[in-house]
Amino acid sequence: MLLVRRLAQLALGLQMLLVVSGTAVRVTGSGLGCPTWPRCSGGSLTNTAALGSHGYIEFGNRLLAVAMEGVGILLVLAVRKHAREHTRLAAVQALVVPIQAVIGGLLVLSGLNPYVLILHFLTSFPLVLAAAALLSRLPGREWTLRFENDPRNRSAVSIRGLAWGSVAATSVVLVLGTLVTGTGPHAGDARKVERLPFNPRDITQLHADGVWLLSGLVLALVVVGWRTTYRLWTLALLGLLAAQAGLGYWQYFHGVPAAAVALHVALATCVFTAASWLALSTGAQPARSEQPTLARAPGTATAR
Repeated sequence: MLLVRRLAQLALGLQMLLVVSGTAVRVTGSGLGCPTWPRCSGGSLTNTAALGSHGYIEFGNRLLAVAMEGVGILLVLAVRKHAREHTRLAAVQALVVPIQAVIGGLLVLSGLNPYVLILHFLTSFPLVLAAAALLSRLPGREWTLRFENDPRNRSAVSIRGLAWGSVAATSVVLVLGTLVTGTGPHAGDARKVERLPFNPRDITQLHADGVWLLSGLVLALVVVGWRTTYRLWTLALLGLLAAQAGLGYWQYFHGVPAAAVALHVALATCVFTAASWLALSTGAQPARSEQPTLARAPGTATAR
């Protein structure tokens, strides 16, 4: 079972890294570093010296996707042997990554069409959620206690609803963020690339409004969860969101530098992952042998 858990952790980490890697491809103008697909160039499956640094960056991103698929296959095999009831969640990694790769190929062949780019980017987040869901269901060290084991369980419904509301709001913010990027200066290639037909200022304001909505939900989570075992997770989520939002405002007023965009997306991915983990943990059902217990004094009932 330890092998399954380690593979699930690796899958989650690689999915998050793949989002950042794809962003690096975009902000460095390496989107067409490999000008064709599935080969990198007309005569080579891998990048060549003639393609320069852009070729290395784009091909490196493709290699990371291949590694992710390998981990997904190993994860399915391990889960089928040790935790067969979670096979479907594991299979998401092995089955969706190739679909995402095909979308990436269409992105290159379409000359970095912004709508295909949005689809390619957003496909990563259901994979992150599925990997987190699998990890939360495996027996092992528990990061949180279930509400049934928390004597202050009157906040259970509120925290669960706010947590999933935060996941939904984060998803909206991510979608709006792709629209901002689709109108911004980082098209993925130095050549003329089609951009989205939105006013950059207006779509950026809409994205910021989504962040404020998310901030309200997370603040409510902190307040409701303050006296529960979820306090540290809510505070961590708030800290990540504050850093991500602060960087977003900074990059807007400083010309959207490439490094700041990559870090902004990395933090946004961390926010989504933390919100998902918090939401999943509110309803996680660990194995019976792994469930934490509360000490019980003689003659008293266990809190439920």
